[in-house]
Amino acid sequence: MKTTDTVFMSLKALLRNPTRTLLTMLGIIIGIAAVITMMEIGQGSSRSIRESIEKMGAGSGLIRPGWRRAAGVNMGSGSVTSLLPSDAEAILRECPTVAMVSPLVRASNMQVVFGSANWVPAQMYGVAPEYFTIRDWQLGEGRFFSQREVDINARVCLVGQTIVNEVFGGASPLDCEIRIRDVTFRVIGVLKTKGANMMGMDEDDVIMMPWTTARMRITGRRTGSITGTTSTLAQKPGEVYPVKGVAFYPEQDSNLSTDTLVMPRFTFIDQIVFSATDPNLIDKARIEVTALLRERHGLSASQEDDFRIHSASDFLRMMNSTSKLMSNLLLGVAIISLIVGGIGIMNIMLVSVTERTREIGLRMAVGARSRDILQQFLIEAVVLCLVGGILGILLGHGAALLVESQFNWPIESSPAAVAAAFIVSVSIGIVFGFYPAWKASKLDPIEALRYE
Repeated sequence: MKTTDTVFMSLKALLRNPTRTLLTMLGIIIGIAAVITMMEIGQGSSRSIRESIEKMGAGSGLIRPGWRRAAGVNMGSGSVTSLLPSDAEAILRECPTVAMVSPLVRASNMQVVFGSANWVPAQMYGVAPEYFTIRDWQLGEGRFFSQREVDINARVCLVGQTIVNEVFGGASPLDCEIRIRDVTFRVIGVLKTKGANMMGMDEDDVIMMPWTTARMRITGRRTGSITGTTSTLAQKPGEVYPVKGVAFYPEQDSNLSTDTLVMPRFTFIDQIVFSATDPNLIDKARIEVTALLRERHGLSASQEDDFRIHSASDFLRMMNSTSKLMSNLLLGVAIISLIVGGIGIMNIMLVSVTERTREIGLRMAVGARSRDILQQFLIEAVVLCLVGGILGILLGHGAALLVESQFNWPIESSPAAVAAAFIVSVSIGIVFGFYPAWKASKLDPIEALRYE
């Protein structure tokens, strides 16, 4: 018998009971749809993670002070003031794989006042001009501050879009003066919108200024020994500008303006941000920076680091691992659904063999071979799974689009998943359809004709 005749008879047999055929395919449809939906949502999540990492700056690293123990209690990160501006300069000078470096000073819970409006930004940073390149911050309008403005502790700042909306009512803030802790700042630029980061924090609720200005005029000059003893000077509004209280610091010349501050030699910074010459070299850059800082801080081989280095690759690996774990978990549930669907197809095919025993005996009596019977039932099973797979792919993609529109979850179509769905559909048809087809092909024609 010709193969085309066998295919025609298989399709005819399936269409003879359309309701049962559709119900048989339902398990495969649901399983494939679940696989496609999970794959598209999983890949969309991975893409969102990559974009969040890029917002942080691909190939960038963050150095934070370490911690110390007091009476056996870990005092937490930052309890040791170990990072100096000179550390940042040394890293740029002596680490070949480091391209750019920026000191960073954090100011928290500082109220911003403009006219009758006030706001407490989620983030207020003092940075160097290189920070904007390292973290891939784009300028919406205005300009970035210069290195000279860092050197002279200039009272200039850049604001995020959330600050523009909440403090300035959406109007352009360029050249406006805002007040932060009784110090006035001129707004020279607006940063482009970044949205929320991977932790859900608003990246646009930010004010950035020269790091020297933040340390000297806003947060106070933190000084102390490398072992963690610190003192914070100039905390009262009336003591923001003068340098006093530490005798070995140079006094200001009487001819200098009171706004010209003298940078103490041992002013500590909160963090150091750096970028590698190539994103793939970030791990090598970490090794170089670690060795340099240990040498500069006089740490022996038996002593722990008094700093911690984190890189964007750490977050990427962590988030990818979590995303992969969840995707695999959901994929496992979908595969179980596919197996259940395959068992359903095997069950229905076995029932079909029993119901069509006389038909099988009659075909064998008129010359059909066991191979033809095997081929017919195998084709029926494959067609059931293949059509179910196609419908499942369409349903799965539609479900992913629905999730995107209703819940704003990121999705990404996966041609590899579609191809895998076709292969899985055919494989299920062959695997779960072979036994019923083999059983039909082994029927005794005489016994089959007698079957009632």
